[in-house]
Amino acid sequence: MPASQRRRKPPLRAPRGARERALLTVERLKEVYPAITELQHRNAFEMTIATILSAQTTDRSVNSITPRLFERYPTAADLAAADPADVEVIIKPTGFFRAKARAIIICARALVDRYGGEVPNRLEELVTLPGIGRKTANVILGVAFGVPGFAVDTHVIRLTNRLGLVATRDPVKIETIVCRMVPPEEWTGLSLRLILHGRRVCEARRPRCEECVLNDFCPSSLVKPNRLTPV
Repeated sequence: MPASQRRRKPPLRAPRGARERALLTVERLKEVYPAITELQHRNAFEMTIATILSAQTTDRSVNSITPRLFERYPTAADLAAADPADVEVIIKPTGFFRAKARAIIICARALVDRYGGEVPNRLEELVTLPGIGRKTANVILGVAFGVPGFAVDTHVIRLTNRLGLVATRDPVKIETIVCRMVPPEEWTGLSLRLILHGRRVCEARRPRCEECVLNDFCPSSLVKPNRLTPV
């Protein structure tokens, strides 16, 4: 088929007024939340392993076992040489412990084999590591290295759609659209704050709109606004 006859993909577009809502969201959430992750860590290696362990469980659960895990396996080389059965015993409270034990050991081996045991600070390299997808890579970049990255998890998908910043549930498309509207220096902070807001206020089943600092411009708000801010 000639190139002229191929159907072009429509450009990614944000909903009307999305840029203004995005910038307001950045400023309002700054008033409420610090730009931090709730996963406890001391370095990039610990952040990487903790993030893998956080799948399908709470940060509190991960934080309950990582001190013991990293005391026994403080480096990628230590974890790469670990007996999976020993690791399983330590991480069992996080759920799916057999699969997670395999995942973090394989990731540690890749770090040793490819990067001398150090966590790389480039997205293109991070996503080649076993167990590290784009979301996890963006979290590691932003939190461990201070490199702007917009991580899209289930909370971010929910909130960006409710706020009318995007009209898609595709994580890569959401990342692309939001990063076009928000300055790079705000990417990491906005993602972390959206996650915290999704956990504490804008819950999936019953959003507490009456407590939300965004309810005066959120298209999905179920209550009268606290503020009167034109969009």
